[in-house]
Amino acid sequence: MKNLYIALIILFSIGCTTTKPTDLLSSKLDDILKQESTKPFNGVVLITQNGKRIYQKVIGFADLETKDPLKIESEFIVGSISKQFTATLILQAYEAGKLDLRKPIKNYLPDLTEPWADTVSIHHLLTHTHGIEKLNEPTLFPVGTAYAYSQIGYQLLAGILEVVEGKSLAELSTNLFKKHELKSTYHPEYKQSTKLVNGYTESENGELMKEATPDVYAAAGGFTSNAYDLARWNELIYKGKLLQDSTYQQMTSKQPNAVRIHPIFGETAYGYGVTVDTKEGILQLGLTGYVPGFCSMNFYFPETSVSVIVLENIAYDLDDFKKTFGYHLAILSTVRKSNLVHN
Repeated sequence: MKNLYIALIILFSIGCTTTKPTDLLSSKLDDILKQESTKPFNGVVLITQNGKRIYQKVIGFADLETKDPLKIESEFIVGSISKQFTATLILQAYEAGKLDLRKPIKNYLPDLTEPWADTVSIHHLLTHTHGIEKLNEPTLFPVGTAYAYSQIGYQLLAGILEVVEGKSLAELSTNLFKKHELKSTYHPEYKQSTKLVNGYTESENGELMKEATPDVYAAAGGFTSNAYDLARWNELIYKGKLLQDSTYQQMTSKQPNAVRIHPIFGETAYGYGVTVDTKEGILQLGLTGYVPGFCSMNFYFPETSVSVIVLENIAYDLDDFKKTFGYHLAILSTVRKSNLVHN
């Protein structure tokens, strides 16, 4: 009986000390973020599953001059992640019968005099297959036949929203965020927070230069958010709380000819305002975002309800975006290889 008692104690002790898969993942991520480097990570990492925090790390400063530390609530300009907000508003207007994704945009923007206004549709704008480089010039290719990443296309979508909804993108997005309690996400015209961090860019001589507020198309890259709000956004958009199922399927399906040679990921397929990655048999949805001083990543794995969010306010090595997003890529790769995604 005594030997049985001892055996049970040993078994219980082993069970208590077994490393959980999430602990192993956390250790690997800590090793990435805390490695010795002349270009250390300066930002926020948040990984969630079904909206619950799995891993969270905050390293560095919101202001390099004052050494004001970053916080998990700190807000960043999220660059092209903004496109998902604009696309969602367009698709909600589509569901309400206020626009047709396949009709020429001339129907909504009659003041456009360029010939392509009669052939480019909202679908083309959403998927970057319109070929518009400048408003007063011909398209780069026959509409719908190829891909060219575009900011101006999303600005045209903002104009269409204003026509069909009778409100600006700033108003519409603010209403959307308020309705769903995204309290740290906002259009630049509606900035009401003091939590926005400074952004810094490495100059050619290696100095970190503070950036002015980026002058970008808001619809394509100008929104501000934080890690918690982006995780909540993922739970909303990818779990059917913002769009009907049929519309969501369009948004997250690879669209014809919407394939880009991405500077970080190589060949990349697009849906509506989102990339659709099925490499290695893993479905990954989301976007990266860059504006001067801010490097952002927000990806979601719908099969396991996992969000991977990395927000950084120092941009190094701008001559090689794979290096600029080096920490982001290492974190994403580690999560993709973990049991968290392969459950």
